[in-house]
Amino acid sequence: MQTIHRLTLEDALVLLRAAEAEAERIGVRQTICIADDGAHPIALHRMTGARLTGVEIAIAKAFTAAGHQRATHLFNEPPNGPALPGNEAFGIQQMHPGRFTVFVGGFPIVYQGQVIGAVGVSGGNGEQDKAVGAAALAAFEELVAGAVPA
Repeated sequence: MQTIHRLTLEDALVLLRAAEAEAERIGVRQTICIADDGAHPIALHRMTGARLTGVEIAIAKAFTAAGHQRATHLFNEPPNGPALPGNEAFGIQQMHPGRFTVFVGGFPIVYQGQVIGAVGVSGGNGEQDKAVGAAALAAFEELVAGAVPA
């Protein structure tokens, strides 16, 4: 028997608020998606002025991070990123066309060693997307520690 932990909408909103605050702080308009363990969006927020294309990209980043249980940028991180040319998963982004992505901005949400969801961030450069994703993950850690009200 296995215990399954699930993110709630209230949890997702805490993560969204933290991600948006970081995006505001660094001056970038982002689209942020929080997905559940099945890689389905729980909450999606496109900041005013964020690119229209960011919606599908943020959803794809969350889908990939939740479904493959790893940060999306790890697929292309040299020298051994599995999606790099010549490596074992080169072309993996062709699976689930339009939903699987191998660039920066998707981060699994892990609780008690279990991936329970993911954050997908789109709209900035790689470092900006990482910073906004990190803010969401930090808010999750604070939430589970009881430091942030739901």
